[in-house]
Amino acid sequence: MNQDNNSNHKQDPKNNRSPRLIVTVIFVALLITLGFNMLFESLTTARQEEISYNEFQQMLEKNEIEEVTFEGDHLNILTKEESKKAAGARTVYYTGVISNYVMNDLVEQLQTKEVKYQSIVAQQESPIVTFIVSWVLPMVLMFGLLMLLYRMMAKRMGGMGGIGGIGQSKAKVYMEKETGVTFADVAGQDEAKESLVEIIDFLHNPQKYAAIGAKLPKGALLVGSPGTGKTLLAKAVAGEAHVPFFSISGSDFVEMFVGVGASRVRDLFQQAAKVAPAIIFIDEIDAIGRSRDSKMGGNDEREQTLNQLLSEIDGFDSSKGVVILAATNRPEILDKALLRAGRFDRRIIVDRPNLEGRYQTLRVHTRNIKLAEDVDLHKIAQATAGAVGADLANLVNEAALRAVRLGRHAVNQQDLLTSFEVVIAGTEKKGTVLTDIEKRIVAYHEIGHALVAALKKHTMPVSKVTIIPHTSGALGYTMHMPEEEKYISTKEELLVELETLLGGRAAEQVVFGAQTTGASNDIQRATELARQMVTQYGMSEKIGLMALASVENEYLGGNAYMDCAQSTAAEADKEVHALLEQCYKAAKQLLQEHRALLDEVSLYLLQRETITGDELMAYIDADQNHKAQDE
Repeated sequence: MNQDNNSNHKQDPKNNRSPRLIVTVIFVALLITLGFNMLFESLTTARQEEISYNEFQQMLEKNEIEEVTFEGDHLNILTKEESKKAAGARTVYYTGVISNYVMNDLVEQLQTKEVKYQSIVAQQESPIVTFIVSWVLPMVLMFGLLMLLYRMMAKRMGGMGGIGGIGQSKAKVYMEKETGVTFADVAGQDEAKESLVEIIDFLHNPQKYAAIGAKLPKGALLVGSPGTGKTLLAKAVAGEAHVPFFSISGSDFVEMFVGVGASRVRDLFQQAAKVAPAIIFIDEIDAIGRSRDSKMGGNDEREQTLNQLLSEIDGFDSSKGVVILAATNRPEILDKALLRAGRFDRRIIVDRPNLEGRYQTLRVHTRNIKLAEDVDLHKIAQATAGAVGADLANLVNEAALRAVRLGRHAVNQQDLLTSFEVVIAGTEKKGTVLTDIEKRIVAYHEIGHALVAALKKHTMPVSKVTIIPHTSGALGYTMHMPEEEKYISTKEELLVELETLLGGRAAEQVVFGAQTTGASNDIQRATELARQMVTQYGMSEKIGLMALASVENEYLGGNAYMDCAQSTAAEADKEVHALLEQCYKAAKQLLQEHRALLDEVSLYLLQRETITGDELMAYIDADQNHKAQDE
């Protein structure tokens, strides 16, 4: 079996694609030659129309004939009117057999009318010569022209080799000093780095593992949400190991021509084997690694590419130091054969960074940024819960741009906080002018959110409330600042979160007795949370501990789909509605009990347009002290 595999790998991929390409070129040349022959014949050959001999005599008497040609057993007649036209647009008339005695009289008539006449003697041409001149020679010329064009395209595409170079690998090769990335440039992914350190150690000291009989895993699959740093981690592995790094995207294997993807896979592994030890990194491997099925038929280009990838992974010897890394954010759709032991043995989760991870990531991204003395990266990390590395890099860059716009030479804390607000809510819309009643509704709406969050337990503290419109479409927003990193939530905490989301609509109803469109996003978020509590978290008293929904594309923030009977789904809808009504009534009652505080803080917000969490808590503390004195 090993000998067969090795012999297959030694085959030149050009031997497989050259005959197919030559046949394609010959077929194209044949079609072009046929088209040229038909076009040439239509442009150079005049149309012919048969007339009677009497009609010919009448045309002769009227001096309408320019030329007569005697050809075998018939006459070709060209009129003076048709002679003025181009050769391909003319109509040549012809008439039938003429006897010899009539022919003599006809010649005299033509001479009398001064009509040109001539006789054409049919020449017997060889059919072989005609075929060669009309077909073979044009095809050879066209074939040579097409081959010349293919070679010119190959050189223009970078000299990738082969006829046209379309089967050559498009992998970008980064040598030892060209990656410029090490583990020092990757922060917030300590667990993922620990999983990759062993691969680096094997590339440095393979004999240590060979002595005990251990084998290096052939492949490692990096799985995580977009922006978490999967590609950066792969480059860091190559940078730490000081080995060649072949980087290619999964979509680069898929082409219009059949067999090109498989050829590129073979070429990629051959290049890596020549410079081993080396690392092959395939980004977005789900482009070619999607699970195979027979719904749309098999044996297509993508499946051929996947089959070739599987055979190449099985064919190379990991002891030579060739390691395959791949990245995806859709692991659930990958083919099972790709994930089995012996291929991608390890699955490394590149998750969203925690509080400490975000702090370390911010330190990495601010190494080359001039920071003011008031910058506290711990607070920025605390405010950016759920952000990935790409988000934090964008946040730091936006802060630097803001500092430049304002004419400062260093980034301060306010720049970082403002850039965070720009990322979540957009920039301020200074040209939007609200009417007085609209500003009052927005102010009460936002204070409704803030008061419910501040007066209830198990909530995140409010850090800022504003009624300045932003480009995200929000006319105002309430920002919360988590005090600590949380990974689980209780039912009581989720109920309070629902009350906070519905506090804006409750404030509108308490103060104005009206319902506005401003609560649409709040209602959508509250409905989604309530549905998760009922269908995924098992927090419904009637339905109980039963999962009714499953989440697709977990790392892409996919939506849940119901996986239950229609009657059960209808019961779940009733539970979601009851849960929302319960929390809405609780928020409404709380605001009614603190109506004076609601009015006071809303009036202050109308005057200032933006208040901080400390200012809000000062009003709440004063209100509670006042009530305590009254009692």
